[in-house]
Amino acid sequence: MSWWSSLRRQWRRPAPVPDALWRSTLATLPFLATLSNAESVRLRHLCEHFLLEKEFTGANGLTVTDAMAVSIAAQACRPLLHMHGPDGHPVRRSADLLDWYDDFVGIVMQPGAVLARREVRDAAGVVHHYTEALAGESMDGGPLMLSWADVAQAGERATIGHNVVIHEFAHKMDMRELSPGERPMGAPVLPDNFLGMADRRQAAEHWHRTMGEAYAAFREAVSMSERFGAEAPWLDDYAATDPAEFFAVTCEAYFVNRERFGLEFPTLLALYGGFFNASASALQ
Repeated sequence: MSWWSSLRRQWRRPAPVPDALWRSTLATLPFLATLSNAESVRLRHLCEHFLLEKEFTGANGLTVTDAMAVSIAAQACRPLLHMHGPDGHPVRRSADLLDWYDDFVGIVMQPGAVLARREVRDAAGVVHHYTEALAGESMDGGPLMLSWADVAQAGERATIGHNVVIHEFAHKMDMRELSPGERPMGAPVLPDNFLGMADRRQAAEHWHRTMGEAYAAFREAVSMSERFGAEAPWLDDYAATDPAEFFAVTCEAYFVNRERFGLEFPTLLALYGGFFNASASALQ
């Protein structure tokens, strides 16, 4: 239904983000300071359409302000700036990049982390129950939840490669095209001619191999740190949970601290460059 979404965007004109609000948003998110003027204009345009298409709801007494909504929109739209469409092809209009996020409308804002009851079955078949504190959560085909307390620290936490908004929206990218019962595996739809590869099978194999090797190395580094006291990895060890979390956590770092990310994950730097920067040409 992307054709319908594109047509609807031409009918519906979003309200412009006020200049003062846009400037203050960029000032609180230093990882956006490196954008060129053209990129900043494109990001603002994406944000305006994003705000038109999504609905924010404050929970547990939280009131969502314009500043909060614009901040989240800017962070959510940052990965889209030079991307391909979710079908792997280039888009004709920049706003159509929001098709990556078209499986949901609602964004639920919590004042702080949310405690969620979890259940897991181990290899012996024993079911374990535990409580997990969530700063954000994405549901396949459903709404997205964010903790404002965590979002508000985006500028400060960029040095450690952390950004909960980009994390959850990376999950949304990864969840596209899933069949019922499937789990995201850190393998989103790749663009046409990914890294110069004309064959999609070859591109997918290269993605899986490169991601698999980086994930295995990270898990080993976490294990060495926990078991033998070796230096802890730079990124949050939550990335060692599974391939989907590794993809989301490394996407955070790629956008908010690319210099350090390149030192820690040189093979992923090239891989993500091919995925997120498939088309650096100006869009409408």
